[in-house]
Amino acid sequence: MAFGYRRPGLFYGLSTVLSWGLWLAAAYLSHLPQQGPEVQGATAALGLAGLAAPVGVAAWLVRGRPELWMDVRRRLLWPRGVSRLHLACAFGLLLASILAATAVSLLFGYSADQFQLRGGFSFTSGLLPVWSVLVLAPILEELAWHGYGTDALLTRFNLFTASLLFTVFWTFWHVPLALIQGYYQSEVVAEGWLATLNFPLSMVPFVLLMNWLYCRTGRSIGVAVIFHLSAGFVNEILRTHPDTKVIQTALLLPLTAVVVWRNRELFFGGRPGAGGVPVAQLPHEARST
Repeated sequence: MAFGYRRPGLFYGLSTVLSWGLWLAAAYLSHLPQQGPEVQGATAALGLAGLAAPVGVAAWLVRGRPELWMDVRRRLLWPRGVSRLHLACAFGLLLASILAATAVSLLFGYSADQFQLRGGFSFTSGLLPVWSVLVLAPILEELAWHGYGTDALLTRFNLFTASLLFTVFWTFWHVPLALIQGYYQSEVVAEGWLATLNFPLSMVPFVLLMNWLYCRTGRSIGVAVIFHLSAGFVNEILRTHPDTKVIQTALLLPLTAVVVWRNRELFFGGRPGAGGVPVAQLPHEARST
């Protein structure tokens, strides 16, 4: 069975237009001088709606396609036979990388206090609790990105090209969030040019590693959610200096290069949607690490 997710342009176009429209309205409200409960509530609602918009687009595109609904439901279940390596990477790779980056930062004179728990959050989210955003964002995003978007790109490109194209889109998609007062992306921009540049650069290894796990676990949306969740919480639970996140990116890039090289057939092979066999259908013993 070839992938049936064949409308990438429409999916990414509508996802961008809807999310941008809602978030620009939220940005406008967040800068009003009077920030009462009504304004803050409307800002939070618009922010959440923008986050959920790509899920709505994905659901609309698979309407009337029972085979796609069945495929999505299957991929929402926790996959069987996941290797310990892939499971460990999904849950702990990003935590290990930030701890390693923090250890490296000590060599450059940064404080060991970075290993301590933050005891709070580095950004606000209006009336919504920050922890709820850290949970909802990965779930809603991955329902869209790996429920439809990634497979749609794979109908036309190999996994490596699809991952890089998605990184460009994802960076562009996040831009309006930097305009919403107090949101994570606006705090990143406020930290300076290095932190701002690191945000899209860090997405390159993040997306490649997440798609590696996604494919090696039978296109599991749940594994993608776990990996994305870990990224959000790892960035918030410790008193990590912004420069240490740059070091983390520097550590993840060569690691990602090794993963891509060792899985070059997966990343550079034929397009699954063009008649190739989806990774999900390969016998487990035929999949590499």
